[in-house]
Amino acid sequence: MSFEDFNDMPFDWSDHEDIAMGLYDKFGDEFSESKIYRIRFTDLIEWVLTLPNFVGKREDCSEGHLEQIQAKWVYEWRDNQ
Repeated sequence: MSFEDFNDMPFDWSDHEDIAMGLYDKFGDEFSESKIYRIRFTDLIEWVLTLPNFVGKREDCSEGHLEQIQAKWVYEWRDNQ
């Protein structure tokens, strides 16, 4: 399996870092650290569900997953500043 093949692999709610990278790719610097932590979970769920290759189901999402996604998204944002 080549490195490029990893971009097409499916991921779900437990893949916090993959989700965070997808969100950063989608929104870039539109959201700063403080804005990321103020995103409503209902909006975050909808955005995650629309990411390419995301195969998770809404009913499998938890508050813990969403908090981890926010934290990883902030790390991704910081890495790109």
